[in-house]
Amino acid sequence: MQITYHPAELSDAAGLSAVLEAQRRAGKRHKAGDAAFVRTHYIRHPDQLACTVATDETGVVLGFQSLKRAVPGNPYGAPVGWGVIGTHIHPNAARCGIGRGLFAVTTAAARRAGLPAIDALIGADNAEGLGYYAAMGFVDHRSEPGGVGKAFRLPRD
Repeated sequence: MQITYHPAELSDAAGLSAVLEAQRRAGKRHKAGDAAFVRTHYIRHPDQLACTVATDETGVVLGFQSLKRAVPGNPYGAPVGWGVIGTHIHPNAARCGIGRGLFAVTTAAARRAGLPAIDALIGADNAEGLGYYAAMGFVDHRSEPGGVGKAFRLPRD
């Protein structure tokens, strides 16, 4: 399978929404997000630094990853000034290297933005997600009710 990556565009909203719905059906997400939700929370969010889409050779969306700047009062509990990452891979495309490809694009965007670190809040019962972030180099740095906050420190040049 050939995977390509590109910045999310409004025309990707339905494909991103389909990934969220597939995650919900697989029990990996509590609620889906329709195209309007995706546009507001991922593609056009005011704190968005990057949202990268992974597609197969036919253009089907396999997953996406967002990076937002943590601002005061952010709903993620992330330290202000850090990045906040969200990774969403279609369950049928898991373990194909998509997450690593997305993370390469995301870390480059985080470095360009001058972020010191990236935060990810993972459900404590999401063993697959916890394993993914650990494999990417994230370490535990905080805990929330039902979740584990993981941090990836960006090296200074």
